[in-house]
Amino acid sequence: MSNNVKNQPLYDQLVTLLKEKIEKEYVANTLLPSERELSSTYGLSRTTVRLALQELEKLGYIYRRHGKGTFVSNIRESALNLSNTYSFTEQMKSLGKTPRTDVLSFQKIEANKYLAEQLNVTLGTKLIEIERLRCADGLEMMLEMTYLPLQFFMTLEKAELEKKAMYDIFRENYRQIIRVAEEEFYAGIAEEQDASILKICPGAPVLNLLRKTYNTKNEIIEFTMSVARADQFRYKIVHHKD
Repeated sequence: MSNNVKNQPLYDQLVTLLKEKIEKEYVANTLLPSERELSSTYGLSRTTVRLALQELEKLGYIYRRHGKGTFVSNIRESALNLSNTYSFTEQMKSLGKTPRTDVLSFQKIEANKYLAEQLNVTLGTKLIEIERLRCADGLEMMLEMTYLPLQFFMTLEKAELEKKAMYDIFRENYRQIIRVAEEEFYAGIAEEQDASILKICPGAPVLNLLRKTYNTKNEIIEFTMSVARADQFRYKIVHHKD
């Protein structure tokens, strides 16, 4: 290891070194050497190497696949622009990836207090609840729970969502045009059930997203709560000066 920064902890030096390799040398999704191999290569303890890898995972430079190892994240191409209405399918296609959506559950429920407030409807209003797993190039990327007021999508069936992007269904099948979308996102850690579906370790860093979409009559037609793998998603916002 380099001694250029004498006061820098050894694991921090390793973080800096590996970040540089990831940015300049490693190809996305490359399998990294094991903790044992890194320890031997750089003359560091396994504990120091483990701390460095944990930090790189928090920063989104690497991701872990249970039973398979640690891989390099796609830090260059996976930045999503939040200045436009978000569409997972379109974003993945724009990045040259093949998107896939698995509809895990589809049912009709009654709005509880929280959902009623989010959708601006009365308690007990009929809703459609949809759980979907979003994948790209075969990799699990995001878990979404979506709620739609039934009154706008009376004939919507699970089969439709398995064949066509949801926002295309809104526009083409139900004449619901999205006027604006509000999005909020914040850092979190993966709960055990979500981690199992996304195939990441419980406690791994994730991005939580909340989205509301409004139609041309300013009615809320969708409320979605998403959990995205932090190692696969990087977000950017572009501000334009008037």
